[in-house]
Amino acid sequence: MLSTSYIATTRANTSLRSVPQEFVKDGVQFVNRCTKPDKREFIKISQAVGVGFLIMGVIGYVVKLVHSTQHLSNLDNAHVAF
Repeated sequence: MLSTSYIATTRANTSLRSVPQEFVKDGVQFVNRCTKPDKREFIKISQAVGVGFLIMGVIGYVVKLVHSTQHLSNLDNAHVAF
């Protein structure tokens, strides 16, 4: 007769082995379903990414500009206090 711990260990090992197998199976199905974008779709994606980079750059520049002007005004006010 098999012990309960042996059965539990066997079930745990079986479930641990099935996880990577399911992952690989799902990954293969995903890759097989994917298609390479055509030229028009690639250009649209590239334009969207470019606009995103531009917007993030402008936001970063504005934040840096505001921060540097606040820092300079704080230095001027601190200098006048002495």
